[in-house]
Amino acid sequence: MSHNSFGHLFRITTWGESHGPALGVVVDGCPPGLPLTAEFIQTFLDRRKPGQSRFVTQRREDDLVEILSGVFEDDRTGGPVTTGTPISLLIRNTDQRSKDYGDIRDKYRPGHADVAYDLKYGVRDYRGGGRSSARETAARVAAGAVARKVIEGVTIRGALVQIGKEKIDRTNWDWSAVDDNPFFCPDREAVPRFEAYLDRVRKAGSSVGAVIELVAEGVPAGWGAPIYGKLDQDLASALMSINAVKGVEIGEGFAAAELTGEENADEMRMGNDGAILHTSNHAGGILGGISTGQPVVARFAVKPTSSILTDRRSVSASGEDVDVMTRGRHDPCVGIRAVPVGEAMMALVLADHKLRHRAQTGRDGAAAFPLR
Repeated sequence: MSHNSFGHLFRITTWGESHGPALGVVVDGCPPGLPLTAEFIQTFLDRRKPGQSRFVTQRREDDLVEILSGVFEDDRTGGPVTTGTPISLLIRNTDQRSKDYGDIRDKYRPGHADVAYDLKYGVRDYRGGGRSSARETAARVAAGAVARKVIEGVTIRGALVQIGKEKIDRTNWDWSAVDDNPFFCPDREAVPRFEAYLDRVRKAGSSVGAVIELVAEGVPAGWGAPIYGKLDQDLASALMSINAVKGVEIGEGFAAAELTGEENADEMRMGNDGAILHTSNHAGGILGGISTGQPVVARFAVKPTSSILTDRRSVSASGEDVDVMTRGRHDPCVGIRAVPVGEAMMALVLADHKLRHRAQTGRDGAAAFPLR
């Protein structure tokens, strides 16, 4: 299997399967001298790990990260710092129940990657989906923590804004609420509705999709490139690479199709400090593939989990018509735990673009204004 790497100057390669002994990631291109500890990485993994509420899979994994290389500490460094060499991170699997998947060894779950994997490779790890499992995203979150060290000063936050047909009220948006409920929801009043709705879905043995919004603040103007290295292009690619994601939008996204040119244009004025001020942010902080200095805003849609307790029509590897019902422990809404994964992918893209911008211009941000 190829294409397990992502990024250019800041590049990651993930490895491992859902029911293998471990999974992990190699981070290449990280600058030297950045403070980095396993404890720092663990804070992000703890937000993604399973079993934290009744609304996610009950698989019990501590997701404890081990740093195997790329970090060094002695009297001169004053603490663990990156060395500039590849950083290898390991996360051991400890709660696999492979027997739960015996019934689908030769059957393809509708809506899942089973049939596509078998058609492409002629072999698949049916235990939890193997490499196609969302379990792989733990490695991305670990790598995203390293990326945050590269883009120190940039704040990346994610929130779940929709579950199924239930949406938040944006006038109630409160970032401080996100970590106070099991949904990463920024609208406290929506939480009881989300709970009741997802309880019905969960008890029916079904699943439902979600929409997650990401906001990066503190991104300087100038990151990205206008043709094949667009910042929004790479963000869309990164978010689409997350398991179960079926749609991505930047700024107004598809809603921009309903706006007029007058409504959509982010008008500008000069601020008292000589900086450019935008009166709106329909573009999501990116124009012509290059960051404008405004918050970078992206959303992505996650489909319902394919593993459900309802018989679905399918076929077997031997070419027979069969019915499939998936047993085991699964997320009734995998979009909930996709919030920290989306944050990590945004961090990876921004770290890569910061280093690419520095390599081309010698600066971390935009040129001085006024321009000559």
